[in-house]
Amino acid sequence: MSATVGVGIIGLSANGGWAANAHLPALRALGSRYEVRGLCGSSPEAARAAGEKHNVAFHTDDPHVLANRPDINLIVIAVKVPEHKSLTEAAISAGKAVYCEWPLGNGLDEAIYLERLAADRGVANFVGLQARSAPVLRQVRDLIASGYVGRVLSTTIVADGGRPWGGVTYPSGVYLNDVSTGATMLTIPFGHTVDLVQWALTPFQNVSATLAVRRPLVEVIPGGDRIKATAPDQVAVHGELQDGVVAAFHFRGGASRGPNFNWQILGDEGELWISGGNGHLQYGQVTLSGARGAAKGLAPMPEPDFMQDFDVPPSSHAFTVANAYAALHSQLTRHIGDVPTFADAVKTHQLIQAIQTSATEGRRMAVEDVRLNIP
Repeated sequence: MSATVGVGIIGLSANGGWAANAHLPALRALGSRYEVRGLCGSSPEAARAAGEKHNVAFHTDDPHVLANRPDINLIVIAVKVPEHKSLTEAAISAGKAVYCEWPLGNGLDEAIYLERLAADRGVANFVGLQARSAPVLRQVRDLIASGYVGRVLSTTIVADGGRPWGGVTYPSGVYLNDVSTGATMLTIPFGHTVDLVQWALTPFQNVSATLAVRRPLVEVIPGGDRIKATAPDQVAVHGELQDGVVAAFHFRGGASRGPNFNWQILGDEGELWISGGNGHLQYGQVTLSGARGAAKGLAPMPEPDFMQDFDVPPSSHAFTVANAYAALHSQLTRHIGDVPTFADAVKTHQLIQAIQTSATEGRRMAVEDVRLNIP
């Protein structure tokens, strides 16, 4: 693949959204490494408006037309989860590299199907688990690997999912309260976080979970209409990682009056604390403190020395996405770098399925017992 990767985005809107607020500024911050050469909208009118708003010359409402353009090497899928399967199929059928936002599919079976389809066609595939690309979270992994805390004994996370699951939402967030969409607090903020924890430490070997809807009626503002929520606004999971580390997570809908993300990693020689203002670890907006040996209190850890060479402020939602695209470019053009793939997504979907089964059946669930085949 040439040094400049031609990109087609599915889901870039003139009215904002994740593609406009994160993907587009991230891609353009990387200069000549990427060029956005086309977009696909939900209708001809929506595609035309987005093309004009974002200065993208080619636009269409047909994902197959976009994917088959010879000047496009990478298809980016940044739409609602129920549409991921069909749009990813279109990119794969055209033989194009594909970057699909997380969750990869609406459930484990869809994720397995897409991973197998991409593998069978030999298509480069990547998933938007961008928390792994945040410099401060890469630093956490490196510190654990270097033995900063010694042997890890336990890890604990208490976090808040935010407004969509806090009893009040905007019209754009209504679908996040519907468990059938596959876009819930369990799959999105918890899913991003648990993927990062398994990547930084080790994978879960078993889980015991409670999922609850404690706010069954959600107010839609403005207007005050109420909808019935079926997606859990309380996610409590505990279990063991593969090397015996005891893990406990609690994600709550809404926001607390204090820090909204707290993660402790306790070892026999030290500890690390990761704190932030929201439970969406994929934004990378956290601070890192640590202590080891005889130290009595926590101290801020030095800034990581592998910051990227682009101008995106860490406070922007585009920051971790830009870091992910930098790594992806190295993978596409030089076959180096660590970028999450569809196979990584399947592993996280497998864990989420184990959590759902545990909560439904009221028992501890071995993650490896979750089936990894489809009819």
